Formats: sequence, C-alpha cells, structure tokens
Amino acid sequence: MNVALLGVIAAAMFATLFLVYQTVEAERAQREQVRRTVEVLEELRQVSRSALSGETGQRGYLITLDRRYLAPYQAGREQIDPALERIRELIGDDATARQTELIDQIDALARAKFDEMAGGVQLLEDGRLLDARRAILTDEGVETMERLNRAIAEMQDIENEILAELSTEAARTEARVLPLLGALFVLLILAMFAGARLVGRAARAEAEAAQAAVVSEARDRADLLARELNHRVKNLFAVVLAIVQMSARDKPEAKEVTDSIAQRIRALLTAHEVSQGELERPVASLRALVETSLAPYRSSKHPAKIDGPDVMLPAKRVTPLGLVLHELTTNAVKYGAWRKEGTVHVTWTEQDGSVRLEWRETGAELEELPDRKGFGSLLMTSAARQFGGTFERDFDADGLTVTIVLPVGD
Repeated sequence: MNVALLGVIAAAMFATLFLVYQTVEAERAQREQVRRTVEVLEELRQVSRSALSGETGQRGYLITLDRRYLAPYQAGREQIDPALERIRELIGDDATARQTELIDQIDALARAKFDEMAGGVQLLEDGRLLDARRAILTDEGVETMERLNRAIAEMQDIENEILAELSTEAARTEARVLPLLGALFVLLILAMFAGARLVGRAARAEAEAAQAAVVSEARDRADLLARELNHRVKNLFAVVLAIVQMSARDKPEAKEVTDSIAQRIRALLTAHEVSQGELERPVASLRALVETSLAPYRSSKHPAKIDGPDVMLPAKRVTPLGLVLHELTTNAVKYGAWRKEGTVHVTWTEQDGSVRLEWRETGAELEELPDRKGFGSLLMTSAARQFGGTFERDFDADGLTVTIVLPVGD
C-alpha cells in the first residue's frame, strides 16, 4: 500500500512540477509581452516627439532663417523611420486588424507631415519666404498633425489595455504559483514520510526475516531432538517388549499374562507411531488410528466396517485412545464378535468440537453378559479420563456397543 501511495505522490509531484513549469513559462511569456508593449508605447511616443520636433524646427527656421533651428527637424526626420519600423517589428504577426490599420495610418500621416515640412523648408532655402509662410499657415499641416496624434493616441490606448490585461494575468499567475509551491512542499513531505515508512518496513522485514531464520533453525533443532527422542522411545518399547517376552521363556504358566502385556505394549507402540513416529505432526488422523489398531486381526474372517469423516486429533489424545481401541480389538477376538466370525462396526461423527465414536459388535452371540469389570475395563476407563472424554459400554445378546466421546481441540 505504501508503494502505491508513493507512486500516487510521485505522480502528483510530477503533475505539480509540470503546472509550476507551465506557470513560470506563462509568466515569462507575459513579461516578454509586457516588455514588447512598453517598447511599442515608447516608439509611439518617439514618433510623436519626432513629428513635434520636426514641426518646431521648421517654424523656428521660418521665423529666424537661422539654420541652427533645423537641427530638431533633421533629428526628427532621421528618427521617424526607425521608430515606425520598430513598431511594426514589435507588433509582428500578432497584431489585430485595428492595430495594423492604425500603424499604417501613423506611417502614412508621419511621412505626409514630414513631406509637408520638407516642402516648407525647401521654399525657405529657395528664398520664397512668403510662399513658405502661406504653406505653413494652411490647415493641411495642422489637420495632418491632429490626425497623426489621434492615431498615436488610439494606438497607445490599445497597447495600454493590453498592458493592463497582462498585468492582471501576471497577478493571477503569481497568485497561482504560491499554492502550487505549497502543494509541492506538502507532497515532498508526504513523499519523505512514505519513504521513511517504506525504509522502516524494509528494516522490520529484514529483522523479521532474520528472526524467522533463527526460529526456523531452532525449530529444525527441536525437530531433530523430537526425532531422536521418538527413536529412543520406540527403542524403549522394543526393549520392554523383549524383556517381557524373555521373562516368560522359562515360565510357560506366565505366557498368557506376558502375551497380554506384550499386546498392550504393542498397542502403545502403535498409538505412538500414529501420533509421532510416522506422521511426525502435532495432530493425527482418527481413521489412521482405527485402521492401525484393527489391522493385526482384521481379515475376511474378522470383517470390520469403518466409517466416519476425516478428523485430526491432537497427538496427546491419540495414545490413550489407541489403548482403548487395542483393548476393544483384543476383546473382540477373545470374547466378542470376531470369536464367532461376527463383524465389528466402527463409526464416528464430529459435532460442536467433539467426536462421538461408536464401537459396535454384531454376531457375538453372547451366552451370558459380563457381570464384573476386569483390568481391561479399568484400563479403558482410565484412558478415557486421559483423553478428556467419556467411555460407556452396553452389552446385549448380539454383542457389545461402546460409545466414546472426546474433544477434538487441545
């Protein structure tokens, strides 16, 4: 999620930088336009000053006949053409139709005014003073000057309006830059925060990975010790079983007892293998335990029907339950259904965190019902207490029914 957030922040930063760039470029273009407009206004004033200076010099020469008064006229005549060309250059292709029309008028009127002044000066230089005065005093020169001033004034008004619009737009642009820079600063802070979180998460991940490696190594050592312990327990079972069998070798009268003890030891070993020795898991299959317990005696003559869902029992409940199943199996062979070629039915169901297992024997044809509890019964009752459940037996003429209830969880 932090990576996605960092990506969003980066995208927002790029977008903000792009907007800042566009804003700066727009402001630069506006400054350039302002500079151009200011230059246009200055050149328009130069045209007006040149015409006025030329007219002043012409009239001074007329009054005094002193050629020194022609200096302003000569200067104005030299300045008028560059000023007009500069105005056209500054306006360029972006000029409106009215601006183009006005600059053409200003050009024509300025040239007409200077041509009129040049004619008067030439008359004076030719010695035709009266003709020069009559030409100067006509309304044509005054009207041309007024039209020139009006055209220049209108052109100045247009440029001043453009300048005002540019100033307003520049103010709006500047006002937009500050929030954008503020947003960029906030995004930078968020990016730093997200980056710090990513770095912290990476550090935690590395620490967790290192810890997981340590835990895995410890688990491997524990598994190795568990396997070694399991191996030693199985060896211990084998030693005890061998001792029991060897103890009865020279005492035939004890063979029945030692065989019974040996079978119970084997049952313990079987239950141990189901819960630890073979599966090596903290849980064991109930079906595997039942099938393993019945396997030594189950055959076509000793049929068994097993039915139930897949249930995994905690390993600590498997050993005592294995003892119970062993006792029931050996009793079925000695006294119950398998003595008469009957059938053993083992079924179980799971509900509300408990397993209800039913061991039912049919075809036993019991001639008399047991009236006392032997060692096997006491052993099964004790085992039931170990796995935290209940154990009930019920005899009838057809056989035995045992109901075992034990919890599935720890």
